[in-house]
Amino acid sequence: MKKSAKEKNMKENVKGNKKKKHVFLKVVLVLLLIIIIAGVIFAYKVHQNGGGIQGVLKTSLGHDEDTVNQLDKIYCLILGQSQNLTDTIMLASYDPKTQEAALLSIPRDTFIGYDKNYASGYDKINAVYQTGVDNLLEDVREITGIDVQYYLKVDTEALKVLVDEIGGVYFNVPIDMHYTDTKQGLYIDLQAGEQLLDGDKAEQVVRFRHNSDGSTYPSEYGGEDIGRMRTQRDFLKALLEQTIENMDVNMIFDFLDIAEQYVETNLDFDAIKDYVPYVLDFNIDDLKTDTLPGVAEQASVTGTWIYTVNEIEAQEVIDELFYGKEPENDIDGNTIEDGNSIDNEYSNISSLNIEIINGSGSTGKISEVIKELEASGYNVEDLGNTTTTNNTTIIKRNSLDEEDETKLKEILGIDNIVSGNSEDADITIILGTDYII
Repeated sequence: MKKSAKEKNMKENVKGNKKKKHVFLKVVLVLLLIIIIAGVIFAYKVHQNGGGIQGVLKTSLGHDEDTVNQLDKIYCLILGQSQNLTDTIMLASYDPKTQEAALLSIPRDTFIGYDKNYASGYDKINAVYQTGVDNLLEDVREITGIDVQYYLKVDTEALKVLVDEIGGVYFNVPIDMHYTDTKQGLYIDLQAGEQLLDGDKAEQVVRFRHNSDGSTYPSEYGGEDIGRMRTQRDFLKALLEQTIENMDVNMIFDFLDIAEQYVETNLDFDAIKDYVPYVLDFNIDDLKTDTLPGVAEQASVTGTWIYTVNEIEAQEVIDELFYGKEPENDIDGNTIEDGNSIDNEYSNISSLNIEIINGSGSTGKISEVIKELEASGYNVEDLGNTTTTNNTTIIKRNSLDEEDETKLKEILGIDNIVSGNSEDADITIILGTDYII
């Protein structure tokens, strides 16, 4: 019995549907296989990058084990702002290669004028802030000798929101704090001791200078402004430590939202995002902190109170914080000033003259090298920039002993010194892009 045309069509449709199903299943299986393979590869790379959130971040950013070696040490000026005034000025540094970081507090009354006897409020570094952050950066470069290019201006409201976001910060409040300023809307009421601070109390801690009755931090702690800066640094360390401990991917996006609303900066996210995974690996106990050394004094003519920097002690603190150099001591254990030590390891090379040319394309790198060379006892003349070159070169113009050569190779991280002629210098250095800070 012959099948009708209708039956034939139905049979062909069933076969066609089965074929389409098989094709669809094959496509799904292939896609599923691709997803599984991609997931396995990603998981493997995350494992190679240390696992956890740090591994995820490194992998997402396309990092490998060599990425960190390409990152320069970064300097940034941190400004704490409230009602268009800055209560906090800190110079911060972070080196992802060595996992070294430092914070230097700069007193807001630091004198930056020409004649301290006639100083006015406009001669304080805090006043420069009102004229623009670029001017403030320039004064910080002048004071510290560090070519800091970046700033991070944070409103105290951001601090409050951030602290609340992570569930508060445990902190040991150093003294009882009771102060009221109705004009600023500032009400501080805290008892001394270890406690969990919410955002509002965190703001009270970092803004406190003295109580309403005039009492303040004990002299051994640091007095009004010096004490406040010490408390600010200690609180910031506690905040960083507890934030890093509780960090997860979702929290990072929350922080970005807070930053967008409350933070002003000239940092380029594309330039700094590569530092994020390594910050998570930082041990907060290794953070070095200090205050720019100096003395509070009154201008003899105007009567204005200013903070005068002790340049010798300031250089020692800067060398120790940012360059890892310990101050030298005499045979009695006293710190040597002006480098006049009978045990100065490099006193025999202080007469050597070095001329340096920047072919690295980085002002930060040339500044670091010059500081390193001068701290080691060399006389350095900066001859400016030249065409960018890949390789750092040391040209020996006159005879050098083995100790000199070893030290120069160590500072610049190269193995070879070439010879050349010159009547103007003992050594010429052409700094290349291969130099790593």
